[in-house]
Amino acid sequence: MTQHENAALKIWRAHFDAWTSKDMDTAMTYIADDIVCDAPAGRLDGAAAYRNFLEPFSRILTGVKPFASFGDEKTAVGIYEAQTFPVPHAPGAECVTVVDGKITHSRFIFDRTPFDAARRSQG
Repeated sequence: MTQHENAALKIWRAHFDAWTSKDMDTAMTYIADDIVCDAPAGRLDGAAAYRNFLEPFSRILTGVKPFASFGDEKTAVGIYEAQTFPVPHAPGAECVTVVDGKITHSRFIFDRTPFDAARRSQG
């Protein structure tokens, strides 16, 4: 990850470090109550929906390998590889908008295909 971090990047990194460490209570302190999250499964509105989306994924996470992160005062992007129980190499990216120290919009990008295949193979 880059060492030069602006405001949005600092918020995203703190949030990322918390949820990838399975500390959802801390992770949620960086999330606005009215967050909008665009994920491969569709749009999620509000902090409760966001947590219900992210927390189950954090539970199957076995590791994470950050590749790069970039940001300015309002926007941050992180690219990483998640290692999970069902899928050992799952590349992902997230672009967030930060307003007043909280993430107000999150765009998760990842390929659901390997996760769907793992679910089908488990029955």
